[in-house]
Amino acid sequence: QVQLAESGGGLVEAGGSLRLSCAASGRFSSINVMAWYRQAPGKQRELVAVITSGGSTNYADSVKGRFTISRDNAKNTVYLQMNSLKPEDAAEYLCKASVWPIINGPPYDAWGQGTQVTVSS
Repeated sequence: QVQLAESGGGLVEAGGSLRLSCAASGRFSSINVMAWYRQAPGKQRELVAVITSGGSTNYADSVKGRFTISRDNAKNTVYLQMNSLKPEDAAEYLCKASVWPIINGPPYDAWGQGTQVTVSS
């Protein structure tokens, strides 16, 4: 099984920046797609950004031009650089990975525990 550990959340003023990290560990063959989601209190979880193993990316319209997703395949780590943060970006940010197991079988999704981002106005 794979474990995902997020870090980098915290409190930042509006207009500021944060960099989130999510490192995968455990026993697995490889990781395909990695993504960041967020969930604010009382709201549905939403996809923020996604990146394939080849580096193709996609973003939610609300973060385009401000957030950048990247990954280091050698470290099994995905990053989310968040610039020009707004109060509406405040949420718990969760990492998700599509994992190929060591033993033959379909890929499965693994989730991290989340890291809190708070943006003060």
